[in-house]
Amino acid sequence: MGSTDPAGDDFWERVRAEYPEQRPLLNLNNAAVSPPPLAVEQAAIDAYRLVSRNPDVNMWQKLDTALPDVKAQLAQLIDCEPDEIALNRNSTEGLCTAIFGIPLSAGDQVVVSAWDYPSVLAAWRQRQEREGIEVVTADFDLMDSDEDIVAAYTAALTPHTRVLQLTHMYHWTGRVVPAETLCRLARENGTLTVVDGAQIFAQMPVSFRDLGCDYYVTSLHKWMGAPVGNGMLVVGRDRIDATWPLLAPFDPPPLRIDKFDHWNLGTYNSALQAGIAPAARLHREIGVQRIHARLRELTRYWVDLARDIPGFRLHTPLDTENLGAVTLFSIDHLDNRALEQELRETHQVHTKYREVRHLRGLRVSPGVYMRKDELDRFVAALSEVVQKEYAARGLR
Repeated sequence: MGSTDPAGDDFWERVRAEYPEQRPLLNLNNAAVSPPPLAVEQAAIDAYRLVSRNPDVNMWQKLDTALPDVKAQLAQLIDCEPDEIALNRNSTEGLCTAIFGIPLSAGDQVVVSAWDYPSVLAAWRQRQEREGIEVVTADFDLMDSDEDIVAAYTAALTPHTRVLQLTHMYHWTGRVVPAETLCRLARENGTLTVVDGAQIFAQMPVSFRDLGCDYYVTSLHKWMGAPVGNGMLVVGRDRIDATWPLLAPFDPPPLRIDKFDHWNLGTYNSALQAGIAPAARLHREIGVQRIHARLRELTRYWVDLARDIPGFRLHTPLDTENLGAVTLFSIDHLDNRALEQELRETHQVHTKYREVRHLRGLRVSPGVYMRKDELDRFVAALSEVVQKEYAARGLR
């Protein structure tokens, strides 16, 4: 990629050329999994073919030799040391490594929010049922102010709190919490922090050092575009030895980051990891600041177009620099799950129905490779469906 006119349409057309066409559906669910760039796809295919020729040799003695450099590249992106990074399959695996690996005793408290990822909450509650720890919920709404969210977590902390579980960006609505402030609050309370960064990493700038958390977890197949099945766990150096691995190591347990790495699974698909380096390379070439600005621009663009659609209601704070690609909206008086189906089946537009607590709506998450005219197509389809349904019901 060249660097000419980095803010203009020509630049973003070159970015688009790096990605496979999304068809037959217009893909507005990149928050689940983004398509890998073409170079990433090819790297994984080439590596898989290499494995097929001599699996035992080519996996362990060739492909795996590149992993220290891969960790070094990721360390630059997340701002940590390479020996604080473990590679795994996804955020859930990394989060469960931290959740089940932190030593806790009966009566110790862990603070979560009701908005955390369902498998995260289930993991902590499993520890509660098996070990007698206490899971405490900080109570707030995703449209509350940062100050109100900090106050809710502050109110939940007690002298018995040992872990603060945080979601940096909620996948439901794209709301970003003041994670740096909350991690500082936890440190002042003598509390460990586990941060779910599945939606933040590679979508907007993030620094493990600046956050000051103990564990940071993300998926590499979301906003960085690595092959599906790649994740990263960052563990602060002073927490590595005290944390149990999720899977017992094959070799005598090393007191270093290796004990959390993917190879403790036994045999795994190492060819998928060959796509991490080219994904990281393209990410650096575009630049995370530029990626974030583009995603914020695309979100504000389509929302501005959709504002006048009857019943349109946005559930994501828009007037913030922390806005990214992920938003949730609903249409008053309509079955939003049926709306999702109609957009997909009639207009070939793929959004994602989300339901949590009192929220029900469609999540929209464009990728950095998308054109504005595709968002025009989405909003036009949405307007057509809503107006037809409102007319049928005699609504305005």
